[in-house]
Amino acid sequence: MSQSKFVEKLKVIGPGAIITASFIGPGTVTTATRAGAGFGFALLWAVIFSIVATIILQEMVARIGIVTKQGLGENIRELFQNQILKFATVWIVLIAVCVGCAAYISGDLLGTSLGISYLSGIPENYVAPMVGIIILILNLLGGYKFIEKIMIGLIVIMCITFITTMVVATSDVLGVLQGAFIPSIPEGSILMVIALIGTTVVPYNFFIHASTVGEKWNGTDGLKAARWDTIISISVGGIITAAILITAGALIHGTEVRSVVELAAPLQPFMGDLAPLFVSIGLFAAGFSSAIASPMGAAVTVSSFMRWKGGFSNKKYKIVFTAVIVLGIITSGLGFEPLEVLLIAQALNGFILPLIAILIMVVVNKKNAMGKYVNKLWLNIIGWLVTAVVTFLGIYSLVDAIGTFL
Repeated sequence: MSQSKFVEKLKVIGPGAIITASFIGPGTVTTATRAGAGFGFALLWAVIFSIVATIILQEMVARIGIVTKQGLGENIRELFQNQILKFATVWIVLIAVCVGCAAYISGDLLGTSLGISYLSGIPENYVAPMVGIIILILNLLGGYKFIEKIMIGLIVIMCITFITTMVVATSDVLGVLQGAFIPSIPEGSILMVIALIGTTVVPYNFFIHASTVGEKWNGTDGLKAARWDTIISISVGGIITAAILITAGALIHGTEVRSVVELAAPLQPFMGDLAPLFVSIGLFAAGFSSAIASPMGAAVTVSSFMRWKGGFSNKKYKIVFTAVIVLGIITSGLGFEPLEVLLIAQALNGFILPLIAILIMVVVNKKNAMGKYVNKLWLNIIGWLVTAVVTFLGIYSLVDAIGTFL
């Protein structure tokens, strides 16, 4: 590929970058760190699988949004003739997504503040509400283009910080390649494999993607650009996740860790005083992007199901976004992450992830909605295989959450 063609492909990046910035949050960063610390490079294949699965499902969702000129919520509504079935499906998915976004926003804000707290010594529950207020202001003042630029900027920051730390810390190239291309499930790693996939394939990202492609492209002429946007952006997200896992695998394999900040000390022999700064900046970028995406996911999902027009500029959209972020500001200020609510959110996500994946497969094959842009046979085979794995993941997550709750 010539340099000019590569630059042209970079120019299409937009909605896909929002999805990447969304799933590279404190949860993904912490999970990748713990995976590397616990199992070295052995679970890199799970990162690759999760990225391939995400690209496949998100490409379908972007296609649905562009071809139908509607969000995913509207398309799901139109699947059902039976009013009771329609009502039940709409409200189950809507409530589950909103509860999940509300439950995780406190953790997103506290995760964002962790890097600043590590450098400054200011308690996380002081920093987190300030971050939440900044995000609230950005929502009230900015539209889609503004948010898109912020998310792309945060991805660039994460690339620079996490890939740099990986390069300086890792020399075992063969071990990395084996972990990436020879799948294995070491003893005790199954929950970590599920966590790596579960933090990447995120239910509300489907709704965000189907709605945001309409903000960037007006018709089917944008399908090719949207596909490249999805592939490039989400692949970059996979590289960032892999970089974190590889760094942890190289530096702290065999240790018990809770957070990515624990990479700072073993990085200091390589990077000196820059090590804490790099780790903290990367963590801040990951947390900030995810903290924007959580309330956005709730607002976009409600807007789509309720058929609110106007996208990011709609007042009702802004009210939902504001309600979720204000909840996060209050709960993070109190240092409050209610375990019961998180478990309920995990259980609901475990239930709706396979449900939404199945609904996506049905919508994308609906001839009267998609016309000639329905899935080809090979894509259906891959799509249903991914849906089967996602269904297993969802059921396992649901059972695990219920078991913990009981």
